[in-house]
Amino acid sequence: MSWFESLILGLVQGLTEFLPVSSSAHLRLTAAFAGWEDPGAAFTAITQIGTEAAVLIYFRKDIGRIISAWGRSLASKEIRASHDAQMGWLVIVGSIPIGVLGVTLKDQIEGPFRDLRITATMLIIVGVIIGIADRLAARDESGGRHRTPKQRKSLDNLGIKDGLIFGLCQACALIPGVSRSGATISGGLFMGYKREAAARYSFLLAIPAVLASGLFELKDAMGSGHVSWGPTIFATVIAFGAGYAVIAWFMKYISTKSFMPFVWYRIALGILVIVLVSMGALSPHAAESSG
Repeated sequence: MSWFESLILGLVQGLTEFLPVSSSAHLRLTAAFAGWEDPGAAFTAITQIGTEAAVLIYFRKDIGRIISAWGRSLASKEIRASHDAQMGWLVIVGSIPIGVLGVTLKDQIEGPFRDLRITATMLIIVGVIIGIADRLAARDESGGRHRTPKQRKSLDNLGIKDGLIFGLCQACALIPGVSRSGATISGGLFMGYKREAAARYSFLLAIPAVLASGLFELKDAMGSGHVSWGPTIFATVIAFGAGYAVIAWFMKYISTKSFMPFVWYRIALGILVIVLVSMGALSPHAAESSG
């Protein structure tokens, strides 16, 4: 991997990780359209450490408060009932599905799931799902014709059942094209949560899964000798900077704006990829790594 490739792929990772468009799909498609080798699951996981570092810094007050309350709750029954202590347990519970499925489906994630036909299909299907969830939330918030606005849930209403459903939605993002934020936020909207609440929990929920995945791939990469460390670290730093800027923008955007621009973009991109593959202009295995 060249330094220029790492710059572009780092920017793509940082710009798309927190938007409901699928960063793994965009890394895969960027390499395919540019005629580069597939950056691979290891590159994706390691550069995600950079974007999760942005989450840790942006939500540092929330994270510090949750970790502190959760740690103290292990010895104090009174603190166990606090929202922050419960949120710590809910992040752990919500991380179980992706942990189990990530280990179970590791070979498929690094192999068949990277087929561009699957990626394109997921871009379209999940785009439609996000669109439906967005319209449902907008209807509740506005009330619609002859209806009063419906109060949607905050994170204070989050329980184990909803936490597990959020976790299952996040696990769907193991398939390129789904989008971690898109799946979890739309899942939250279907369950009746506010946009900001769904996004906040989505970002917090991603921390254990992404860091664990990144460190796991880092361990394997260090023993394989197949990773270009200089460019990969450079891409991770670029992803951190771009990711932090996107989080700050996205949290403000979702408070007043619709997800529909992302929905139409996903559908258009998915259709484009399917057409190119169908015409033979793009191989479904384009840019796959040979190593």
